[in-house]
Amino acid sequence: MNIVLYFSDQQRFDTINEKVTPNIYNMLDESIFMDNCYTMQPVCGPARACIQTGVYASENDCYINGISLKKDEENTLAKCLNKQNYNTSYIGKWHLASDTDGHNPHNNLQIKAVPNELRGGYNDYWLVADCLEFTSDINGGFLFDKNNNRVDFQGVRSDCINNFATDYIKNYDSDKPFFLMVSQLEPHQQNGKGTFQCVEGEDIQFQDYPYPEDLVGLKGDYKAEFAHYLACCKRLDQNFADFVKAIKDKGIWNDTIIIYTSDHGCHFKTRNFEYKRSCHNASTHIPFIMTGGGLEKIDACKKYIGKHFDGLVSLLDVTSTILDFANTPIPQNYRSKSIAQMLNDDKGRDHIFLQISESQLGRAIITDKYTYSVKKPFSLGLQNATSKWYKQDLLYDNEKDKAQHKNLINKTEYRQVAKQLKELLLEDIQNIEGIKAKIFG
Repeated sequence: MNIVLYFSDQQRFDTINEKVTPNIYNMLDESIFMDNCYTMQPVCGPARACIQTGVYASENDCYINGISLKKDEENTLAKCLNKQNYNTSYIGKWHLASDTDGHNPHNNLQIKAVPNELRGGYNDYWLVADCLEFTSDINGGFLFDKNNNRVDFQGVRSDCINNFATDYIKNYDSDKPFFLMVSQLEPHQQNGKGTFQCVEGEDIQFQDYPYPEDLVGLKGDYKAEFAHYLACCKRLDQNFADFVKAIKDKGIWNDTIIIYTSDHGCHFKTRNFEYKRSCHNASTHIPFIMTGGGLEKIDACKKYIGKHFDGLVSLLDVTSTILDFANTPIPQNYRSKSIAQMLNDDKGRDHIFLQISESQLGRAIITDKYTYSVKKPFSLGLQNATSKWYKQDLLYDNEKDKAQHKNLINKTEYRQVAKQLKELLLEDIQNIEGIKAKIFG
């Protein structure tokens, strides 16, 4: 089974609709839409590290941006697939090679070639920039190939990344199955320019698009940036449609499964000083779509094709899901769970566990009804991955307050709810991090 992970950056769940992403929206008949997928870490590098390792950021030690994936990490996604005779390839943003922060900053590869030992085990095609936002903008840029040669490109960035991916498909001639990860930067803001860059004029179609309820009434830059952001999403939607067409034109649709998702969402500076790094749905609720004719060959998936699955799914689960599709053993140390098994059982996770850094040293859980978050006071979560104590911070009733505007953490009528969620979170912290922590009211 060929498998593709098509990855956007900072894309909100609610961008998947008929207006913004019409191509993806209209793929439902041959796809499975996960309606309740949440990230495990709402920041770029850590989320990617979790996907590549199948464990949480505190376990792989990439708990903030600027910490490289360990060279000796044995059970990376690519290395597991390599053992199963897969060709493993990667195109786009990597964000897991530079050591610019953390315990021992010493190696800045943000605009340099990523050496082989820092590539997570990918063994075939490699065309990557560690920090694509620093090597490119909407008009072009450069990547580095498998032999560390610089490859320049001109034109709309997402188009060019997608063209590299479709060329890979068109030219693939091995008898081995492949795993390909396509890591786009869009709709992430262009760092250094303070804006979301879209193709000039494409934002006009979204000038009157209604703002999401969770943004309305809060401070932030959504009024200036939301139309640009949506234009990036729509361009990405066309890219993905073109990629799917390339799979079909190659004649491998029936032997391929494609997963489309993102690392985290975007709250447009309404919840803190930047765009994500919080427990709110705007930051954590992400698109997750599985498509491809290969789904017909997975019994658990077959019954859900053309449908929505409303069980709770963590982005972390994409790792075991890919291995499951590839009939590859899932390492015992993984925290990731196979979505195929969830579909087979008609049941998702009981709740989602999140680690939050770079705005706080925080932990959160999301259930089918509530979001509960704690943080260590006076910490931005930059120096340490874990803590022994936290303070209650946020509690939202997501059924009554979908926009998450009312913090209920100090409400008497929710005291028992907070207590139950606190106990659940403490259990997660102990089981996952090995710490018997305390949470104060």
